Amino acid sequence: MNPTATLAELATTHPGAASVFYRHGLDFCCGGRRSLAEACGARGLDPATVLADVEREAAVADHARRWDLEPLPDLIEYIVDVYHQRLRETLPDLIRMAAKVEMKHEDKPGCPRGLALHLATMREAVLEHLDKEEQVLFPMILRGHGRLAVGPVHVMEIEHDEHGRNLQELRRLTGDMQPPDHACPTWRALYLGLQQLERELMEHIHLENNVLFRRALVA
Repeated sequence: MNPTATLAELATTHPGAASVFYRHGLDFCCGGRRSLAEACGARGLDPATVLADVEREAAVADHARRWDLEPLPDLIEYIVDVYHQRLRETLPDLIRMAAKVEMKHEDKPGCPRGLALHLATMREAVLEHLDKEEQVLFPMILRGHGRLAVGPVHVMEIEHDEHGRNLQELRRLTGDMQPPDHACPTWRALYLGLQQLERELMEHIHLENNVLFRRALVA
């Protein structure tokens, strides 16, 4: 592995790299076209240390699927059945939990005021995005018309960038998703759920931007 490789390349070809990048706060989805060295430099990290972590993670995850080598229909099925379904299931629960926390703890320090509204806005944007993919873009790719999908892909990538900005706002509203000492169990569970949402959405965007779209446009 070379630190001049991009985050997207490493996350695609080395099982477990995405998990390592997430733990180190490296954006491998929307910012995946930066080199590892550049991304580490921006966060004050040692690229060699991060690469060593990737190697250790790859040894554990050596049976993980290499989606850059799998058939495109299998990749699309995986994205829809895993990531799309998870978003549809988890966002309503997170919105309800956020509303409960805001209502019960509105006067306490660190209360994530505005979080429920932000999550509801995210949900609306995400559901519209998923419908576009499932009804327009993915059928085009499955019919073998990936080369004609430049326009729809560009739109999806722009919307992915917006999802990334929404994740940054989640971090701001929640104090980097760190519950205060006085947080109740619901508050703590909410932040754990938000961390999972963030991690899965980043993995989801990575698979589309850096694997599916790149392959479909040249298929």
